[in-house]
Amino acid sequence: MGLAEIAQDQIKALPEGPVKEVLDFIGHIKSRNAQAQWHDLMQTQEITLAQVWDNPDDEVWNHV
Repeated sequence: MGLAEIAQDQIKALPEGPVKEVLDFIGHIKSRNAQAQWHDLMQTQEITLAQVWDNPDDEVWNHV
């Protein structure tokens, strides 16, 4: 039996109120993971574009 099945069995044994809390917590975890992925993507883009942004020809635009 995998973890998902174990969790499902545990959730089935709970009353409705705690199940709502579990669902809220799952939503929180999913949101946190999505934000972490977005942050990783932004960091990767920043690293990739750093050589485009930081070059002598582009220096004139740094103070605009």
